[in-house]
Amino acid sequence: MRMLRTVFRTANHHTIPMSGTGTSGLETIMLNLIEPGDDVVIAVIGYFGQRLVEMATRAGANVRVLEAAFGEIVDPSRFAAELEDKPAKLVALVHAETSTGADQPVAEVAKIARDAGALVAVDCVTSLGGMPLEVDAWGIDAAGSCSQKCLGAPPGLGPVTFGPRAIEAIARRKVQTSTWYMDLNLLFKYWGDAGGTKQRAFHHTAPVSSIYAFHEALRLALDEGMDARWQRHREAHEFFVAGLERLGLSLFTPEAHRLPMLNVISIPEAVDDAAVRRALLERGIEIAGGFGPLAGKTWRVGLMGNNANQLRIQRLLDALEEVLP
Repeated sequence: MRMLRTVFRTANHHTIPMSGTGTSGLETIMLNLIEPGDDVVIAVIGYFGQRLVEMATRAGANVRVLEAAFGEIVDPSRFAAELEDKPAKLVALVHAETSTGADQPVAEVAKIARDAGALVAVDCVTSLGGMPLEVDAWGIDAAGSCSQKCLGAPPGLGPVTFGPRAIEAIARRKVQTSTWYMDLNLLFKYWGDAGGTKQRAFHHTAPVSSIYAFHEALRLALDEGMDARWQRHREAHEFFVAGLERLGLSLFTPEAHRLPMLNVISIPEAVDDAAVRRALLERGIEIAGGFGPLAGKTWRVGLMGNNANQLRIQRLLDALEEVLP
């Protein structure tokens, strides 16, 4: 818990790895913060924003969507206008949209939301450990990530953090949350209360092996230092983009808001998407295809954790040069 607080850049006591993949952490946020009938504003700039809408809807929220074209972001001014028109209990957004490679500004949106009296929840599944994320300094009330991406542990845990405003909102709930497994009140009888004075109560069998692996991944991240780790991911991205340009390839995402750790490449006309990915896989390299309307039009390359490494990136670039027509 102490190491995870350092990675999240927060003093929040309620900071734990949920027993489940990153999706479990995001559902924990939605199911604990939202009561049926609550107004929620969600930014959708790709597939994973749409997934937040689905979670909030299933929790019973009245969801208002602020949408941008794939590759673009929602301008913070749109949040201000939306909340001025009608308040909301919660504003939720994806920091690093994995489907489009776009970096949605969080700090400015969080200030706008808090000034309007709304809680702020952030999906930082792809960003945690790979780019600046300041939970306390930016005023984020709840954030959820995963164990496997930029932190480099095996998948299977969903680290979350909840700030004081979020915990107060949960304490004021009029209706008990519909989830037992992800009920924060029960979970923190298991993990321990903030003062450490109450006896712990069994809740579920934790995935102990995964927690040991996550502990080691956090140790390595903190040994490197968060600022140095963020810089390494940025330099890996720049090295990759320069290599792509030499091959005549370009990124789909506008330069102004590209992610460092998730690079979405535009597939040139007359290039067979599946054939290239299959040829790379035969060389021991796997890249992902596009999501939704970008399927067959883009490739997605994750440079995360150990893969934010120039030797590994050069191997990919050399392989692309071999297999592209």
